Parts: sequence; C-alpha cells; structure tokens
Amino acid sequence: MPKARDARRLHGTGQAERGEYENDIRELEERDEMAVLKAGTRFKSAVCASQIMVVKAPARDVKLTCGGLPVLELAATDAPAGSIDPAHKQGTQMGKRYTNAADDVELLCTKPGEGGLAVDGEVLVVKGAKPLPSSD
Repeated sequence: MPKARDARRLHGTGQAERGEYENDIRELEERDEMAVLKAGTRFKSAVCASQIMVVKAPARDVKLTCGGLPVLELAATDAPAGSIDPAHKQGTQMGKRYTNAADDVELLCTKPGEGGLAVDGEVLVVKGAKPLPSSD
C-alpha cells in the first residue's frame, strides 16, 4: 500500500501518469484516514504552504483535506510536494475562518496557501462576519 508522501513524490517528479497518481490517492483514501479533531490542533497541507488550526471541532470522525490530500500534523517533517488537485484549488487566506454548511467545523488559517480546505469531501467556505445589532 503506498504512503501519501510516496504518491506525491512520484507525481511531483513526473514519474507517474495522472491515472496512476489518482489510483494511489484512491488507495490512500480507502484506508481509514479519518480522525477526531480537537480544538487547538494545528495542521499543514501536504501539497502547499497552508497551515491551519482547529477552532471548533465536531464530535464525529472527519477527513480533513487541503488541496485534495489529507492534511499532516504540523510537526511532520514531510515537505510540501506534488501538485494540488484542480478541483481543490480555492486557496486559503491568512486570518480567515473556514466552516462547513452544518457549522460544526471551524478552522483558522494561520499561513496562506493555494489549496482549498474540505471536510469529508465538502469544500469549506470563508465564515462571514456576524451582523451587528442596529443602534436605533
């Protein structure tokens, strides 16, 4: 079974065809790569410079991705390698909070990058500011 860094390494050097890379990623996704997120945990992207911190975490296991690949612990020594999946190239902006439609996941971007964030395949969007009460 290939490791994520092996699939990225092969793809990044042009040694694997697009179909082979997608097969490697599919195999990685079939493994149980889900985790219970905890508030305060920091992660980094496996394919770009993005770094994020969990602000609000769901009680269920989730699969957190950036640029189409699972995120890495911030302390991991793997350097960003490979390329971002074009379907997940929305980018992240420093200081912005990202959330899903159910509003049970909230992530804070601490370092911007080109990859888009997703939880269980659902692309996260920038959380808007709360409207202030009127001062009539």
